[in-house]
Amino acid sequence: MDGREETALTAGSAPADESVLVVGESLVDIVAPRGGDAHEHVGGSPLNVAVGLGRLGRSVAFLTRFADDARGDRIAAHLAASDVALAPGSVVSGSDGDPDSARTSTALAELDERAGATYTFDLRWALPADVTPPPAGHVHTGSIATLLDPGAEAVRALVAARRPGATVSYDPNVRATLVDDPAAARDRIMQWCALADVVKASDEDLAWLTGGGDPVDTAVALLAPGGPALVVVTRGAQGAVAACGAGIVEVPAVPAEVVDTVGAGDAFMSGLIDALLRAGLLGRGARDRLAAASLDDVRTALEWAARSSALTVARPGADPPSTRDMGQASPA
Repeated sequence: MDGREETALTAGSAPADESVLVVGESLVDIVAPRGGDAHEHVGGSPLNVAVGLGRLGRSVAFLTRFADDARGDRIAAHLAASDVALAPGSVVSGSDGDPDSARTSTALAELDERAGATYTFDLRWALPADVTPPPAGHVHTGSIATLLDPGAEAVRALVAARRPGATVSYDPNVRATLVDDPAAARDRIMQWCALADVVKASDEDLAWLTGGGDPVDTAVALLAPGGPALVVVTRGAQGAVAACGAGIVEVPAVPAEVVDTVGAGDAFMSGLIDALLRAGLLGRGARDRLAAASLDDVRTALEWAARSSALTVARPGADPPSTRDMGQASPA
């Protein structure tokens, strides 16, 4: 795998101000339908976002951690098939001195009668030591990678160091079963929001964060000079709403025959990043343009993201669409 890591990082050809670095966990989802047989899919929220961006034609590198085992091989192959460059040091083995490194992390996703997923995790998260990821004009992170120690603090230091030369997006994607101290986790999420230019969160995440406050009010409250210029709330079948400097934008969900919801929010995130990059609202030097984005700019990005999510829920597992699947070369 190490050779594939080094080769992959030379494959991208986009300028650094248009490329994306995704940092976070990778794992294998074991999806258990109600009354059916379990099946496995490569997953992990940041991985899904990286794969979605690769399939949408973005030059994307992924800094992660997984084991040199059969499931790890599946992850590496999945990333390569979607043109995602794997950062050096992302593959670890039991010979590194940590017995937990000998297996790739998993998430058991149990589906209810409405195809919604409840997760149980078997994972450890830590960043590779002394790693220098490739340059990028935009950095994305979120979910377990930003909350679970020992890796969370290392991710924060890395993103903070990159922020002067890159825009940042963040999706808390809270996994409450992994949170030992809810108050500390909420404080950490708020710190991450302040570090980001774009925050995307589900209405359930914001309800957990605020104790049940109105998600739109929360989105507006998160907007801040030097912090988030765009806060997007996804609401499942009710669509999405965004707060930005120009006001509030709401878009409906794109109708879909739902197979399961695994990876739906991640596909929305990759579609959102892609659309904002195409509009020149993310990337090196784009922070002021994002702050000045119009309601039409934001609406176009949300519609593209909603389409990406709808295509994902129509097939099993976290399987984000390609540009061809989306039906057009770029957002309208």
